[in-house]
Amino acid sequence: MKKLLILNKVILFACASMYFGTGWSLVLFSFPVAPELTPNNYYMQFVPQVLAATKFFTYMTMLMMVCCMIFIIEEWRTSIKWYPIVFLVLVILATLLTIYFIFEYNEQMTAGITDPMILKGVLRKWMNLNTIRVSIWTLQWLVMAIYFFRLELKLKQA
Repeated sequence: MKKLLILNKVILFACASMYFGTGWSLVLFSFPVAPELTPNNYYMQFVPQVLAATKFFTYMTMLMMVCCMIFIIEEWRTSIKWYPIVFLVLVILATLLTIYFIFEYNEQMTAGITDPMILKGVLRKWMNLNTIRVSIWTLQWLVMAIYFFRLELKLKQA
């Protein structure tokens, strides 16, 4: 049972790392080329990737929520219960930001934008919201990294 509980936390850290890496890749490599996107070329640079990511991350987020609940139950009577609680709150925040704000812009770009000024505005808003989401994903990763760091310190002291 102990190995399964460790595996649960490793899965959470792996998922947080996927978000962390995807988010920072977006900020470092996709955002700089966004000004070069036009109504004629943005679709293939954007839509298929976002649709694929949305499908994959939807299932991954559900897995993360289940893993978080197991982690919370495991640590409920301990002082470290705040790690999974904070992690779950961050997952919920990123999910709500995505559903209620980011999806709107994804849908506009999927439908097709023909006006360069509208595209520029949509991309700017989309990038700003994604910067917030990447910050949340970074916090998720940090929560798990700090958890494992503290666990390592505790093991070395024992």
